[in-house]
Amino acid sequence: MYRVIFSLFLVGVVVIKNNRAEKLQIPSILKICNRSHPHLNECIKYSVDSLKPYLKKGIPEFSIPPCEPLYVPQVEISQAAGPVSISSNYSNIRIAGGSDFNLKSVKIDADNDRIRLKLYIPRLSMVSDYNMSGQILMLPITGHGQARGNFTDIDAIVTIQGERYQGDDLTETYFRVLDCYCDFEVGHASMYLENLFNGEETLADTMNLFLNDNWRAVAAEIKPALEETVGNMFKKFSNKIYSKYPLDQLLPP
Repeated sequence: MYRVIFSLFLVGVVVIKNNRAEKLQIPSILKICNRSHPHLNECIKYSVDSLKPYLKKGIPEFSIPPCEPLYVPQVEISQAAGPVSISSNYSNIRIAGGSDFNLKSVKIDADNDRIRLKLYIPRLSMVSDYNMSGQILMLPITGHGQARGNFTDIDAIVTIQGERYQGDDLTETYFRVLDCYCDFEVGHASMYLENLFNGEETLADTMNLFLNDNWRAVAAEIKPALEETVGNMFKKFSNKIYSKYPLDQLLPP
């Protein structure tokens, strides 16, 4: 279920440092903050907040897709040990609510190329196609069809570790993400998986009720795998964006 939160992180973090490549014109909607700014963290937080009105329709200049809904082609989650042992695939994912995030704080450690974000998302909803098999809290589960989920009161901490490197022409310095660590806590979640057990209604209704009654226990078991998946997806996505502008263009000295 936590996979839906990844959209928010992309929105919040992607804007924070979109730095590099060819000398493209920086869109005027982005407020530029100098590294020497006496209140750099607050400046960047303001810059991100000023972009929020544009996020629903997307910001093509930064390769940020429309966020209402945000479309994610596919996510795979596999866990082979413990009370939750499942192999699951989610495709055609549509996520709503991500643009209503609240960026609570930003901490930039420019010397160590590290960014730390605290975010709050009031509500996210997800619709996707799914395919799942395995065991959840020792109960067998199998099914494929449509998955729907609602998630509220989401707190997230995202830590990004990057590095600077020289471009091909050796005249500009760029930034790339090496690792992205995500930690999320959800206040409440509800979900429904259609066509569980090949449409056997009694078993399907029982499992959906069980999942909703025990969502915290299920989430706790698969949380590490989900957080790693979200982090890897963000790293891949953001590095495509960061290649657009040199570091000194978006975060000048």
